[in-house]
Amino acid sequence: MVEAPSRPSFPTYVLMLVSQLVLPIGVLWLSGDWRWLEGWIFGLWLSFFCIATIHYLYVHDPALLAERSRRPGTGGEPLWDRFAMAAIGVVFLAWFALMPLDARRFHWSPDFPLGLKLAGLGLLILGSFFMYRALAENTFASSMVRLQPERRQRVITSGVYRVVRHPMYMGAIAMMLGGPLLLGSRWGLTIGGLMIVVLALRTLGEDRLLADRLEGYEAYRKQVRYRLIPWVW
Repeated sequence: MVEAPSRPSFPTYVLMLVSQLVLPIGVLWLSGDWRWLEGWIFGLWLSFFCIATIHYLYVHDPALLAERSRRPGTGGEPLWDRFAMAAIGVVFLAWFALMPLDARRFHWSPDFPLGLKLAGLGLLILGSFFMYRALAENTFASSMVRLQPERRQRVITSGVYRVVRHPMYMGAIAMMLGGPLLLGSRWGLTIGGLMIVVLALRTLGEDRLLADRLEGYEAYRKQVRYRLIPWVW
């Protein structure tokens, strides 16, 4: 049986927090414009969201923070999910790096109208809400597709899990579209679309595994019909 990971030490927790401070620096450095307002908004939003989430989990649910800090391959997850996690990591890095290069340094994309940028900011706020609430309501929200018998995993049906079966992915989709709209990057939207495909495919395998092996999930799947987007899919 896979053992439950231990709570991150205080120095590790501090290192997790400090590492998030480089996010706005990275965005502005890649853009080549330290006065880029949209870059500051996006970078500070991403940094604040990550810091707030890490702090919340460290204080209120250290077991979940430890679970989400697992190294790939240590949770007994299926091989296909290791490839999915690698793909998610590569696509996210490409998304993060190309947006400021596209929108500000090289101006590959034309400037977006203010309305689209405000819509992007709204999607970022919506996405952070769903991702945060998914973690707050589901202590079993591992970064891996796996069962957690060592933590007595059960089906969570409350809060945002009454809206869609994978609210964290729903929040991630809003983020992947909101970021490039705010920054004004067509390349970011293209890569965000690729991420949506990867996440959608991952939900297919995750649903199948949980329905087969987690008691009560099949009934939950019938109760909440939509995987990622209400009334769509």
